[in-house]
Amino acid sequence: MRIALIGYGEVGRILAEDLAAHGHALAAFDLKLTAGRGDGAPLRTHAAGLGVRLAGSHAQAVEGAELVISAVTASQAVAVAEACASGLAADAFFLDFNSASPGAKIRAAEAVHAAAGRYVEGAVMTSVPPYRSRVPLLLGGPHAEALKPRLDELGFAPKVHSAQLGVASATKMCRSVMIKGLEAMVIESFTTARAHGVEDAVIASLCETFPGIDWEKQAAYFFQRVIEHGRRRSEEVREVAATVREAGLVPYSAEGTAERQAHIADLADAGVFGLRGEPGFARSADWRVEADRLLAALTPKDQA
Repeated sequence: MRIALIGYGEVGRILAEDLAAHGHALAAFDLKLTAGRGDGAPLRTHAAGLGVRLAGSHAQAVEGAELVISAVTASQAVAVAEACASGLAADAFFLDFNSASPGAKIRAAEAVHAAAGRYVEGAVMTSVPPYRSRVPLLLGGPHAEALKPRLDELGFAPKVHSAQLGVASATKMCRSVMIKGLEAMVIESFTTARAHGVEDAVIASLCETFPGIDWEKQAAYFFQRVIEHGRRRSEEVREVAATVREAGLVPYSAEGTAERQAHIADLADAGVFGLRGEPGFARSADWRVEADRLLAALTPKDQA
């Protein structure tokens, strides 16, 4: 099958590895591959090892593709659909993996359908790396039923959630209010507890209230994921906030979560948690290591 991957980040590379292993013809485009960007070399090396054709634009990547998978940052979901539309083949499937609001998914679908493509929203319901292409995936839109058997053949784990666009994404976004919010709350709570020297007492109380959760292990995982992917997560939660607004509510929790995720991303970009790519970056089994780094890096502005 001829498949185009738009976005060659963590998710795009995982999908490329799984699809290439079954002999599918892959093309990819990522903004990091454009001229003047110095962070594209690892992507080129990875693509070369799999035989993935790297394109110079969105339109070039999707030309002749039977299936396009968009896996970019949440804020770019609509722009990418619009950029790909001019190169889409008639009846090509456009699977939108992005964590965007129902409204954004509907606008992206309009661009694809105007180009005679078949848009399908895909709501990825948990972290991709442990499951890889078998990650639980909810499909939505009028073309979801038609795409499902093709995805089954490709090794995905799709479930048709609704023929109405936006329903699958709303499910994902509402879940993210909780999941991304819990990440932000744990980082804020545990780091504050560490600063006051009461972390052991706080964790003991949480274990008593929620005995089914290993809070030490969970906190280490949350710190790792947000340090490494906070930028992408903050953009997703801004889409979560848009989803809340679309329901008529003020997104107090989602907006705070987005700010905390972005704050950790800023510190990671500044090298507070070590340099990306180095052994040990965001990999500590003890969340206290990262909390201490966070506390040591706080400026008067942060503390205000």
